[in-house]
Amino acid sequence: MNVKIIADSACDLSKDYYIEYGIEMVPLNVHLDNKDYADVKEIDPKTIYDKMRNGKAPKTSQPAPEAFKKVFTASAEKNEPLVYVSFSSELSGTYQSAKIMEDQIKTEYPDAPIHVIDSKCASLGYGLVVLHIAKMAKDGAAFAEIIEAAEHQANHMEHIFTVDDLEYLYRGGRVSKTSAFVGSLLKIKPILNVEDGKLIPLEKLRGSKKVLGRMIELMEERGKDFRNQTIGISHGDDLERAEQLASLIQEKFDVPKENIVIEMVGAVIGAHSGPGTLALFFSNQPNI
Repeated sequence: MNVKIIADSACDLSKDYYIEYGIEMVPLNVHLDNKDYADVKEIDPKTIYDKMRNGKAPKTSQPAPEAFKKVFTASAEKNEPLVYVSFSSELSGTYQSAKIMEDQIKTEYPDAPIHVIDSKCASLGYGLVVLHIAKMAKDGAAFAEIIEAAEHQANHMEHIFTVDDLEYLYRGGRVSKTSAFVGSLLKIKPILNVEDGKLIPLEKLRGSKKVLGRMIELMEERGKDFRNQTIGISHGDDLERAEQLASLIQEKFDVPKENIVIEMVGAVIGAHSGPGTLALFFSNQPNI
């Protein structure tokens, strides 16, 4: 029996991938203008960025546990193997909610082949992990193989990203008010990454012109075998810069264009990172 792959909306994959690979998506929630929206299903990232540019401050929350209960129960009743890879537990309570439901379902269905994995990844870095195992599932890979591959991909996923305005990270508690204020005055562009699921500042650059070059340098330092993996680029409503970065990668590492996936940073993560975010994702140890 084919393995069912579940993701949540923080993976920032477009709907086409969900359809093509049969991925089921559980949405996180976005709170905007006193209303709640199911991410992807009821609100799109462009709306969030336009609102943020006009001074709005959207909030986000994890899915209700019942959302996982419904999906897990359906698979357990059919004895259908299911792998849910979640948004980093260091950035959201989504993983914990899913684990609670997994344990609850297994009290009624002790042998249910359900496995929940904390990706410790975010945005399209998380999405690349999901995409990798969804392709395996479509090709008929076994349950254990998919779990092993998901854990490997997640453990070796690199995140290199920058934001256009430190104020948004300040609102999310990622930098101090002083850092945000001084950074804005000096036009400092931070470069950050994700380590063990947490956002970690790497360095600061003066001005935006150096950022793309530095991201390429970090990619060369941290990764390998770029022609033999899928590389992800996500952006906060700035497709032009995302395409510039993709061109630099193609030129520097001789990567085929079709090996690079470009997506917009979704509403949930974009609500914290803001318009103009640019992120690069690749593996430091891809499966060959």
